[in-house]
Amino acid sequence: MTDTFDVTGDIAPAEILSADLAQDTAVSPEPNGFAKLGLAPELLQAVADLGYTEPTVVQQQCVPRAMATAGPSDRSGGFSDLMVSSQTGSGKTAAFLLPVLHTLLTQRAEAEAKEKADFDAACAEAVAKGEAPPKRPKRRDPTSSRNFKAATPGALVLCPTRELAQQVANDAIDLVRHCRGLRIANVVGGIPYQLQLAKLQNADLVVATPGRLLDLQRSMQLKLDQVQFLVVDEADRMLDLGFADDLAEVNQLTIQRRQTMMFSATFAPRIQQLAARVMREPQRVQIDSPQEKHANIKQVLFWADNAQHKRKLLDHWLRDTTINQAIIFASTQIECDGLANDLQQEGFDAVALHGALNQGLRNRRLMALRNGQVQFLVATDVAARGIDVPTITHVFNFGLPMKAEDYTHRIGRTGRAGRDGLAITFAEMRDRRKIFDIEAYTRQPFKAETVPGMEPQQRAPQGGRPSGDFGGRGGQRDYGPRDRKFGPGGGAPRGSFGGHRGDRAPFSGDRFGADRFASRPDGGAPRGADFADRRSDFVRPSGPRPTPAGKAFTPRGDQPRRPAKPKFDRR
Repeated sequence: MTDTFDVTGDIAPAEILSADLAQDTAVSPEPNGFAKLGLAPELLQAVADLGYTEPTVVQQQCVPRAMATAGPSDRSGGFSDLMVSSQTGSGKTAAFLLPVLHTLLTQRAEAEAKEKADFDAACAEAVAKGEAPPKRPKRRDPTSSRNFKAATPGALVLCPTRELAQQVANDAIDLVRHCRGLRIANVVGGIPYQLQLAKLQNADLVVATPGRLLDLQRSMQLKLDQVQFLVVDEADRMLDLGFADDLAEVNQLTIQRRQTMMFSATFAPRIQQLAARVMREPQRVQIDSPQEKHANIKQVLFWADNAQHKRKLLDHWLRDTTINQAIIFASTQIECDGLANDLQQEGFDAVALHGALNQGLRNRRLMALRNGQVQFLVATDVAARGIDVPTITHVFNFGLPMKAEDYTHRIGRTGRAGRDGLAITFAEMRDRRKIFDIEAYTRQPFKAETVPGMEPQQRAPQGGRPSGDFGGRGGQRDYGPRDRKFGPGGGAPRGSFGGHRGDRAPFSGDRFGADRFASRPDGGAPRGADFADRRSDFVRPSGPRPTPAGKAFTPRGDQPRRPAKPKFDRR
């Protein structure tokens, strides 16, 4: 048995050796990568609490540019306008929240320091005069109607959907957990006004949808003339939902702002035109385009013969044991409700989410998804943006999106923050045009696969879009099942306009001019000549009309007048 201590009580060599090994194996904590961005210590602590150590590429590029730089003392104060395009799940929300919160925090610290200096000066002046020092004003309850004051936020974030606005507001609240004095308010439709008015009091950052925001502004519950920073998240979706007029009104209400930032995964030309009107020489930051391949998301396509076949394919995939949580996208609200009800009857843990539901129910179902209480969320494109749930491993496109760019946002609900994901698309033969549009937009061909025993009976298209198909000019038309009897050269379908039937040549020149009676191509009589010859049989002869037998015709002017009826004598 080896003694660990000697007679004098000193540490034995064995313990010294173990202490040296422990010191060698101890790893010093790595510095947080966000500290290089120059953020405030309170924000760095909040980021560390959330488990993030290194900023993403979009955050590295945007956060330093969004902060104030030394420059001319104009209205912008050294801030630059930004247009940022990056893929979904790349950290765009933190890319605009961190610099805005840092600036608001710095301004609040400067204002508090100035207020403290003024108070100390007033106290010193009172003591020099031999008077009692002034007391600090008491903080009034902002929820009391007696102390009501219209909110004047310093920063405004606009989002197209309620779910996205709530997600951004929750992220902002997580980032200011260590920042004393900064208040975040969320303004969306479907929430009682009184609750929102209480949260708006003394709010520094407001995350809102345009409709409810302008309602509060018009009722004088909110003032936007003090907004310094305007952020438009998912700018392309804002215009798709018809918020162009609302954006123009917000632009006029915040015309004195210092900075404008637009973030989106896709920037269409119409967004660039809007940016040119509301931004001052914006800097374009494009990290990656939507055409770049999602390396961490596997995309698969399954062709189906009809709706029943597509439903069987979905049922097969939903029984996969590797699914943690999944979102099933439908095309319409009716399809969304019907599919969710069918899945519930079959024993799946599924709920529906679309725009026709009230906001309270939508919030509860989203919270159930985030808490892991719901495995499958059947939703429309209202859930294509703003849902950030790390446990979503699969995305199913049961109904295809109306626009090709929405496909990119749909599949971005999985594979968040570099995780692996699987996006499965089901399509019928009538959906070929949408599939081709998605392939053309993403510049990535789909990899079609089949399930053993559920192969489609119809032949799937090969080699991409057929020439001249779906509105293309030139090439041969791709005739569907209803046009089989009308092949090339076989005449136009019944009811078509502008074509010719059989072997008859089409009209040339003026339809009712001289060319109408031109000679026929087969050498026959001129078209319309036989009708002109028989026309005399149908022309009414000139002269008075014959009188029917047995009746005498008398002109109306020669008929005798009827005797007048005697007037009724009221006397």
